[in-house]
Amino acid sequence: VQLQASGGGLVQAGGSLRLSCTASGNIFRISDMSWYRQAPGKQRELVAVIGSGGLTDYRDSVKGRFTISRDNAKNTVYLQLNNVKPMDTAVYYCNARVATSRRGPFDSWGQGTLVTVSS
Repeated sequence: VQLQASGGGLVQAGGSLRLSCTASGNIFRISDMSWYRQAPGKQRELVAVIGSGGLTDYRDSVKGRFTISRDNAKNTVYLQLNNVKPMDTAVYYCNARVATSRRGPFDSWGQGTLVTVSS
């Protein structure tokens, strides 16, 4: 199973960006999909999570600005970043809880995509 993330880049404060992450491989089922981020010198933190039925949750600092969504037919999760702030600068990682025909649920990670917000 592989997760391929894309969509990062340089954006001005107040701007918008959309991240995408697609899972591929021998996938039987994907339950939760989520986005994490890691800023320089800081620990990785959970940004947003979405269940297979669409239930979402966000860390407080991004509520009202970020939106997580998914397309189950495409095994893809999105993160819409609006009104970004310099504090949002980080490498963003996608995560999926995946089950295959041979292995029970496990966490699969994307390679990370860098988001840089200029002030």
